[in-house]
Amino acid sequence: MSLKEQIEEANKKAVERMMEAEPYLVDTKLAKDAIPGFREDMLLHAGPPITWERASGPMKGAIIGALIYEGKASNEEEAIKLVERGEVILKPNHEVGSVGPMAGIVSANMPVYIIEDKKFGIRAFGNYNEGIGKVLRYGAYDKEVLSRLKWMRDELYPTMKAALDEARKDKGGINFKAIIQQALHMGDECHNRYVAATSKFMNEIAPYLVKADVPKDAFNRVWDFMKNNNFFTLNIGMASAKAMTLAAHNIKYSTIVTVLTRNGTDAGIWVSGLGNRWFTAPSPVPKGVFFPGFTQDDANPDLGDSSITETAGFGGFAMAAAPAVVSWVGGSVEFAVENTKNMYNITYAKHKYFTIPYLSFQGTPTGVDIRLVLKTGITPTINTGIAHKKAGVGQVGAGIVKFPFELFKDAFKAYVETYGA
Repeated sequence: MSLKEQIEEANKKAVERMMEAEPYLVDTKLAKDAIPGFREDMLLHAGPPITWERASGPMKGAIIGALIYEGKASNEEEAIKLVERGEVILKPNHEVGSVGPMAGIVSANMPVYIIEDKKFGIRAFGNYNEGIGKVLRYGAYDKEVLSRLKWMRDELYPTMKAALDEARKDKGGINFKAIIQQALHMGDECHNRYVAATSKFMNEIAPYLVKADVPKDAFNRVWDFMKNNNFFTLNIGMASAKAMTLAAHNIKYSTIVTVLTRNGTDAGIWVSGLGNRWFTAPSPVPKGVFFPGFTQDDANPDLGDSSITETAGFGGFAMAAAPAVVSWVGGSVEFAVENTKNMYNITYAKHKYFTIPYLSFQGTPTGVDIRLVLKTGITPTINTGIAHKKAGVGQVGAGIVKFPFELFKDAFKAYVETYGA
């Protein structure tokens, strides 16, 4: 069999597995009890590997906040000294099957969702969503941020666990792939718009919250938190996408991208046939719409694991399904449609199950192929939140960003060195 035929066979297998994966939300636990190999002195973060010295403002802010939340430091100065002395291990989420938006920080006593792929038996993890604005994932860490995180651990987490225990007993968990499918037909693209997905999830979880006999006051607070946070299910969608892309990963000869991510300093990718080898380039600064009082000059280079959604075939690649998202990230309805159409030029397939009504129910662009990126010069274009470049401020807007071409060029060079040409 020629190399070309081997690549074709491998890519077909990778994308088929990505599309056929069946991610279910099955449980929630504290990170130290859920994620294999997690250590008390470890912080997981978004993007490729990063050191404290190279970390951006919002990444540093999130690290500081997590150390105070964990009780390892009582203030900013103590937290910084801990990291500078090398007493904190910084590790990418992706290397342990986890994902987190923006800074993506996960510490030992933060609750995480557990996603189980019923088709291939793969597990993936994702942290909880705090809402928008002044939140840890955007680098804020004041008393309000820390109080919310503690409430999420002390009340939201046990409430969700009780409900998911009931859902698991009833039907094996909550089928989040089905929620994504439905949400794409209801105006979401499931990266920066989760209005429909969160509503569908609330419909699914409600009877289990009732069956779990959660205390009424806790039920009300949890319900209000979900109702007032359209992004509540973002992290569940991301973990589901991680499970899908893990199903496509480590397939010999495959040129399909299985990780697209950023950490506020670097952007990085993985390619299925090249395993867990990172290819990195400077992270670009998103252009977008800013909250009152902020401008483009405040924007940090892009960060977050949330582009795992585009990697799996939805998110920004499905913007044609969600024209209303442009009111959040900028651009126009025409741009949203055009971006989806452009992404077909660099992807291997149209998704079997994720479809776009406006495009006559075509499947979404799925399976970025490094060869097609090099051939066309088109790079993955996603939508994203925008963090302030200074630690402690938080989210200042949302926008659009393109992955650097160098990532795919370097990955293709490594592919040729590995497999020949």
